[in-house]
Amino acid sequence: MKDVRVDDRPSLDTLMRRLEEGGGFSAKGVAEGVDLLARMLADPEMTVFLSFPADIVATGTRGVLTTLIDRGLVDAVVTTCGTLDHDLARAFRPYYHGAWDLDDAALHRRHLYRLGNLVIPESNYGTIIERRMRPILTRLWNGGTRALSGRALARAIGEAIPDRARSSLLRAAYRRDVPVFVPGITDGAVGSQVWLFWQDHRALSLDLLSDEQALSDLVYGAKRAGAILLGGGISKHHTIWWNQFRGGLDAALYVTTAVEWDGSLSGARTREAISWGKVKPRARHVTVEGDVTLLLPLMVGAALERIAR
Repeated sequence: MKDVRVDDRPSLDTLMRRLEEGGGFSAKGVAEGVDLLARMLADPEMTVFLSFPADIVATGTRGVLTTLIDRGLVDAVVTTCGTLDHDLARAFRPYYHGAWDLDDAALHRRHLYRLGNLVIPESNYGTIIERRMRPILTRLWNGGTRALSGRALARAIGEAIPDRARSSLLRAAYRRDVPVFVPGITDGAVGSQVWLFWQDHRALSLDLLSDEQALSDLVYGAKRAGAILLGGGISKHHTIWWNQFRGGLDAALYVTTAVEWDGSLSGARTREAISWGKVKPRARHVTVEGDVTLLLPLMVGAALERIAR
């Protein structure tokens, strides 16, 4: 094991290589994760799935996700309805830094939401989503849409977001024609707006099964399949669940803060997925313990440097 040098101002890639040689504990896993990530992103024959929960889209980490999509490095996104909420809201209104220990009752009186150590004015979230979703749904309805899939809804939102919102991942997915799958489409503000629209347009339905068919087509059409799994929950599970039908993922990178000993899907390491056939026994797989908002920018930055070289 070598000691890690930082006195020569190393690049991100160089620092990760040094952590692979001399990093201890979690640092070693981060470095191994960068190596796997770079190999996945550089493989032109690998279908890459990117899954994540909505909370990180409320942070600046959204820009890293958008970079992966905008550069054509991922083939499909699997996420939660809150991603549509936050991406749409932030395309038009800002979110703010706050603190973990703010007085939540006082925030409520001032119509301010707290998400961890972020603060979101009510008018910058719910109000803006209500204002923007109605015209989108009306345009779809007037265009003849009666069965609406989750990915079609995400695409319609991305189309409606202006290009000036450069960090919008839905706009990037629209430009790059990357499907965004949201299996829990009604679990958020955008989903609630669809329900409200349905009150006056009862012929409209949500076609989730066409999303599943599109996922199936991606999975069965993949020569090799890899997944970048950020956090757990429905996004992670939907990604690995569908890949079991092709014999499992060929590569899997998982970044999580969840614990393993409670038996949760979020806490389950990639090695557990092998027993279910969701990751192949000979697949390259790495689980990295840590906060996605801290690690992902470093890991993607290092991986992009490595690919460029």
